[in-house]
Amino acid sequence: MKSIKIAVIGLGYVGLPLARLFSTKYETIGYDMNQQRVDALMAGHDATLEVDDALLQEAIDKNGFRCTTKLDEIKDCNFYVVAVPTPVDENNRPDLKPLWGASQTVGQVIGKGDIVVYESTVYPGVTEEECLPVVEKVSGLVFNKDFFAGYSPERINPGDKLHTVEKIKKVTSGSTPEVADIVDDVYNSVLVNGTHKAPSIKVAEASKIIENSQRDVNIAFMNELAKIFNAMGIDTNDVIEAASSKWNFIKLKPGLVGGHCISVDPYYLIQKAEVYGVLPRVMFAARRLNDGMGAYVAEQTIKCMNKKGVLVKDSNILILGITFKENCPDVRNTKIVDIYHTLSDYTSNITIFDPWANAARVKAEYGISIVRNLPEGEVYDAVILGVAHKQFLDIDVKSLLKENGVIYDVKGILPRSIVDGRL
Repeated sequence: MKSIKIAVIGLGYVGLPLARLFSTKYETIGYDMNQQRVDALMAGHDATLEVDDALLQEAIDKNGFRCTTKLDEIKDCNFYVVAVPTPVDENNRPDLKPLWGASQTVGQVIGKGDIVVYESTVYPGVTEEECLPVVEKVSGLVFNKDFFAGYSPERINPGDKLHTVEKIKKVTSGSTPEVADIVDDVYNSVLVNGTHKAPSIKVAEASKIIENSQRDVNIAFMNELAKIFNAMGIDTNDVIEAASSKWNFIKLKPGLVGGHCISVDPYYLIQKAEVYGVLPRVMFAARRLNDGMGAYVAEQTIKCMNKKGVLVKDSNILILGITFKENCPDVRNTKIVDIYHTLSDYTSNITIFDPWANAARVKAEYGISIVRNLPEGEVYDAVILGVAHKQFLDIDVKSLLKENGVIYDVKGILPRSIVDGRL
């Protein structure tokens, strides 16, 4: 293949870090339909905080990395990477519209001999059965004759500064053995820990979907244990610590499962399994259990309040954090909103404090107002620590309580002596 010139389509949590990394080795252009996003990136700031501003500016100044909303500027690329979201709809059915749209974009610019690699998490078969026919139709080119494809599932963990994109071992695949080698070589050239070349695109797709499904099932088991032990008056964390003294015990903790991966991806495999006549009972049960944990936390908080004689109706409640995980601005599919909505049946006096989240985005997505600074002098009937942001470790949570107030610690990071309940 001639000299590689890369276009990354979709500049979110996955696409931007990957594009920045590719720019260290290849001429790279980032493409996104959001002009505001492109303008901010070209000004040297990534609102997702996945790419440090200094690193982004270095990529622009030193590597010639640039972002655009103009299709003409990516037409002379020959290696296209699609990194768009794969959400579910209100019925938890896979929503492939972003992928279809990105495939139409690719179809408008791809040329003979070019390669398109998909990174979006999907069920096995989506790349070849859903995406590439769109590219063929729009481009007028024939798959595996005029253009070729690959799949390399994303493994970005938002907010994780240890497992950054260049350190992640990536799975790669290609539509022909020769293309698989090219795709593998391109990724291998920028990754510290190399790649694993899968034997087919479907295997690569399946590998990604089970990574997150496995974690979903494991966390669901811990959440079920937490419910059992809470009912028995046993501290779940003490049980986990004791059990983890055995060499082959897998140490996990209960918690809220949100975000764009673990809380979404299993539905893609569940849906595809049903098409083949297989009912994935374990995965489906795990999803139902994990989706109900926000309401469970709210109910347990109310139970703690009742035990201490705190009137729940019209009570003043503070929730610390709304992002789906700590030290990260990502609010997609956050289960904190389930806590909020359950409590709002009893009181409208609920304050959500999160120094990481974008208040405008939270309002637009969930219709909930949040504050980015802790209200001075305010005291509460209950405080729920929902997210383990580093800033919350410096707060004297007990000083925020009224007399007999309740502290519920979802993340298990507060001193046990001051909490009334935790998962």
